[in-house]
Amino acid sequence: MSRAGIPYAEVIGDPIAQSKSPAIHNFWLERLGIEAEYRAVRVTADGLADYLAERRNDPAWRGCNVTMPLKLAVMPLLDSLDEAARTIGAVNTIYPGLGRLLAGTNTDAAGFLEPLAAELGDSHYFRMARIIGAGGAARAIVSALGSRGFTLVVAARDPAKARALLDELAAGSDHHAASLSHFANPTDFAFDAREGCCDLVINASPLGMHGSPPLRFDFSHAPPGSIVYDIVTDPVETEFLIGARAAGFRTVDGLSMLIGQAAAAFELFFGVAPPRECDAELRAALMQ
Repeated sequence: MSRAGIPYAEVIGDPIAQSKSPAIHNFWLERLGIEAEYRAVRVTADGLADYLAERRNDPAWRGCNVTMPLKLAVMPLLDSLDEAARTIGAVNTIYPGLGRLLAGTNTDAAGFLEPLAAELGDSHYFRMARIIGAGGAARAIVSALGSRGFTLVVAARDPAKARALLDELAAGSDHHAASLSHFANPTDFAFDAREGCCDLVINASPLGMHGSPPLRFDFSHAPPGSIVYDIVTDPVETEFLIGARAAGFRTVDGLSMLIGQAAAAFELFFGVAPPRECDAELRAALMQ
């Protein structure tokens, strides 16, 4: 329970010790002078129902963010899902509504798209994204990009899972599923002129995270001018991003998505927008 009834929110998952969400939310709470706290709590899939039942009855609890492996498992335990959660088919934020009814939403898509706003505001005659991963985070990314005119290639250990994800979340027949090994080996494919195109290469998997296997991606698969985006936050400077910059590509790190999705959740939890003018200071603190 919270300290002496002080309002609080949390991030739940298993494992959870590596989460940067407490540092982000507590930074904003301090800057705004709000007497509240945000913390990380390890919750297993087996303990999820008991966790929600306990928090539902705590008036100081303002909600929680949900991370691996609970984004799908939590859905049937909630009282309502908004359009974002229903469309993506995963929940990353829970908050209490009227009568302490538990509502689920998903801020991952908005957080992912935030650092790409300038590019997506332009017109392109072709948009393509190569996405590594087919889990909960990938669901939000596939849904977001599929609705914005991207042709998608999703690579996973199980290509059938990638295919099912595309069939569910991305309209049209131009999308492709592949195995991880497809991108691990070099290609001699000659890309055409990419002027007027928007190309993304995205790691939406845990590969490259501390404690996980490395992501093996050969940058011969990335068209000239691609933006390389890694949602991993531990470490922030992944080998994938280091390799992309060495190959001359612009990169976006996982803090961009994490801060963006956290901002939307913070407003739901505490009723005010976070101080985004402090983003540079926040990023510096998170990189320490």
